[in-house]
Order: sequence, then C-alpha cells, then structure tokens
Amino acid sequence: MSAGLQVLIIDDEVPIRRFLRISLEAHGYHVQEAVAGQEGMVKLARLRPDLVILDMGLPDVDGLEVLKRLREWTQTPVIILSVRDSDEDKVAALDAGADDYLTKPFSMDELLARLRTARRHSQPQPQEASFTSGHLHVDLMRRLVTVQGEPIKLTPTEYALLRLLIQHAGKVLTHQQILRTVWGPEYVQETHYLRVYFAQLRQKIEANPALPAIILTEPGVGYRLVNPR
Repeated sequence: MSAGLQVLIIDDEVPIRRFLRISLEAHGYHVQEAVAGQEGMVKLARLRPDLVILDMGLPDVDGLEVLKRLREWTQTPVIILSVRDSDEDKVAALDAGADDYLTKPFSMDELLARLRTARRHSQPQPQEASFTSGHLHVDLMRRLVTVQGEPIKLTPTEYALLRLLIQHAGKVLTHQQILRTVWGPEYVQETHYLRVYFAQLRQKIEANPALPAIILTEPGVGYRLVNPR
C-alpha cells in the first residue's frame, strides 16, 4: 500500500523528523522534509507528495494557517501531528481540512494506520453500493440496513447520519461538519442533537451500545466510523 508513496513532513523538530523518516522509509515511503511553513508550502507545490504530515507549532507560519492555504488549491491528505491536544485545536484543524489529527507523543502503528486511511479516502473510488462492518450491512442502493442479517428500521435522520459516516469511513467528522451536512448550517451549535441521535443509532446497530465498536466517539471533537478494510 505504501510502496512508492511520497510523504512530506513539515516539522521544525529534528528528532521528530529523524524518527519519522526512519520509520516511514522502513515501511516503503519516500520522505521529504521541510522545517517551516513557508518552505513546506513551496515543497508541496513543487514535489506534489501523496501525503503530508504537518506540525501546528512552526517557527514562521502557524500550522493552521499553512493548512488553510494548502486547502485553497490542493486536496492532498494532511495528517496533523502536534503537541496541542485541546479539543478546540483539533476541531479547528479538522474543520480547516485536515484529514486526521494525532497528538505527540504518538504510536507509529497508529500514524501508519491513519496515513493508510487518509490515502484511501483521497483516491477516487467507484461508488460502492454496499458497506459491511462486522455484523452491520448497509445496502446503499436500496437504503436497507441489516444487523446480523435482520432488517433494522432507521429514521430518515438516523440513516442520513449513518450514510454520511459511511461516505467518510475511517475519517473523523467534527460535530460541526455533521450538523452542517445533516441538519444545515443554522444548526452547527446544536451538538445535543448528536448525542441523542447517535445514542439511538448505536442502540440499533451496535452489539453493545455501551462499548461501541462501529461508531467511535472522538471526545470533544466528533465521530469516526470504523473502516473495516
């Protein structure tokens, strides 16, 4: 999956860049580096890498500003890797177009998994007619949801939420992104809607709603549908 893919690391910490280079190259990635935001934007335009790992605390341009500028002209997958761990920072980055957000210190295995997911999500895919994760199967063409082979009746809103998560399987969707898409821009502050509707949805599709294995909560940020592939 990673063979031949090029990753651009934009981070001013030498030990982090060295660790990432050694680890990523061991898994078949080609690695390029930039130590500041402006340099990173220039290299991205010149090299056109497959993936970007971006630090938020850069010496010249804040990482969030770099991300916003990149999203004006490219949809290259961007994984944020930062010591900033507040919900506000995570939400701001994801809303600005980051594909994922990991805080330092981090697990290399998790970063590799997030890179694979971001790469899959960025590639044009034929429209899948169905989705399966564990005991859940969704026939998107017929709008039919089954759990362990038994049809499950969802409300239109519950189905819209599930379909949205399926369309972005493996990727964190923020509260605001979900509310804007399903309810409309005037509802982006109504986060209590999500608590109610996701609780109802989990009751219907999770084997154990108290320990969800399909729809995961990213505390203070949003929700992620487990990508089965």
